[in-house]
Amino acid sequence: MKKIVLMSLVASSVLMAGGYKIPEVSTNAVALGAANVAHNHSADAAYYNPANMIFMEDVNQMEVDLTYIGLDKINYKGSYTDSLGTTPGHNIDAESENFIIPTLHFVSKKLGSTRIGVSIVSPGGLSKRWNDQPAKSSAEEFTLKVVEVNPTAAFKVSDKVAVAVGFRIVYSEGIVKSDSEAPTNISRDMTGDSIDFGYNLALAYKPTSDLEVGLTYRSQVDLTQEGTAKLHTTYGGPATYNGDAYLTVPLPAAFNAAIAYTLPTKTTIEVVYEKTYWSAYKNLDFDYDGDLGNAVLTTKFDNPKPKNWKDTETYRIGLTQELDDVTIMAGLVFDETPVPETTLGYELPDSNSMAVSLGGRYKLNDKMDIALAALYSMHEDRTVKNDSIDGEFTGGNVLMISAGLGYKF
Repeated sequence: MKKIVLMSLVASSVLMAGGYKIPEVSTNAVALGAANVAHNHSADAAYYNPANMIFMEDVNQMEVDLTYIGLDKINYKGSYTDSLGTTPGHNIDAESENFIIPTLHFVSKKLGSTRIGVSIVSPGGLSKRWNDQPAKSSAEEFTLKVVEVNPTAAFKVSDKVAVAVGFRIVYSEGIVKSDSEAPTNISRDMTGDSIDFGYNLALAYKPTSDLEVGLTYRSQVDLTQEGTAKLHTTYGGPATYNGDAYLTVPLPAAFNAAIAYTLPTKTTIEVVYEKTYWSAYKNLDFDYDGDLGNAVLTTKFDNPKPKNWKDTETYRIGLTQELDDVTIMAGLVFDETPVPETTLGYELPDSNSMAVSLGGRYKLNDKMDIALAALYSMHEDRTVKNDSIDGEFTGGNVLMISAGLGYKF
């Protein structure tokens, strides 16, 4: 049973950044705001820039992380317009959400001039629940869980250059529910899952011992969703659809360019530019097996919904200070939302954000270290005026706390 709910993935609320991506999938990444693309000598290099594996210490490295994600409530104040007219005076809150997400990273010893890595992460996801109208009529629940298994291989080109290639295996599952009040009484309940594939490429260039450059590209993954949907209304005569549904949506491609410089004080400053190609998401269009049996259901759920998302740019700054047995890290992130005002709805009241982060690693012995980090993402308030919404969304800030254990063998 595949995943209709990917509507939630591409039309719904993000856990950590513009769209539905979660860039921070290791404790180091939480500490640095994911500014660990050029300068990375830990096991999570297998994900953030696998070409760096060539320049790492010649031992097996593994890291296990556990990350807490807390989503604040989102508040909406304003009016809502539908086919029955405009109703003003709404003041409603989405539910707060809490999650625990495990991740794993591994880098092998050198195999000649090659190294192998693998990461198991959650690179995207969402959860948004509204219990009050009018939001409940379109976004009573949007839940998405995404797990990616990303095996990679790195190859030495020269003493200063390495390249890498990886294979993305993306599994997703979720739920979409909505329920409107009389007189339409339109409801939906969708569940499912999906497995889809992509690739990633990376380059690491170290012109000097102090200067590091990293380039990475993660491909678009087209999610060819197949699932089940139960749709019901009593408006214009009772009608129910209970059957298969189909949807294709893009997980957008992303490009990162990073440069890092290490001072004689063992202080490393890294700057990352990221571009995410969200413009691939132009509309939301479901297909079903057969007629929905009712004009209301057809209008609500079968007609294509324009999204017209835009490409976004993200800027990350990371600071790493190495001491004897302790490494201190901090980060700053500026992120854009891909969602235009004209198509924004309760399922994704997204806005631009800024995040600050702090963390550290402590070396227990020659084989083992532990890490702790926190990140707080602050979303801008957003005033929206479109065909259905005329009001302001506030809140939606995000707290991440991550703990990690690294081991060399």
